[in-house]
Amino acid sequence: MSVKVVDASAIAALLFGEPEAPTIAAQLRNTKLAAPTLLPFEVASVCLKKLHRHPDQREALLAAHQLFERMAIVETRVDLPEAITLAERMGLTVYDASYLWLAEKLQAELITLDKQLADAADRGV
Repeated sequence: MSVKVVDASAIAALLFGEPEAPTIAAQLRNTKLAAPTLLPFEVASVCLKKLHRHPDQREALLAAHQLFERMAIVETRVDLPEAITLAERMGLTVYDASYLWLAEKLQAELITLDKQLADAADRGV
């Protein structure tokens, strides 16, 4: 079974039923998932933004966020000095570079809806 690195945009699409969810689900089928240890914080941040934008959907959003705990995602610590260097070289935030660093380290495909991050992954490390 292959390993794929997932970022917060991909996980948020699944959890919160965004239009891209079916595409992401298909890409992740029959794979092991990996992410940097910052993923839970980023997903929680997405949830908070959605709570601010859609206060009438509070219960549904919080319930959707709770599903994150049941996802089998292996969280891996990132080498921050390497992520900083990678971020600088690729024009990314350190957060985004962390996903790219992990994908390179695991020799895994990066699944993201972030265009800038996807472009950086396509350019290669």
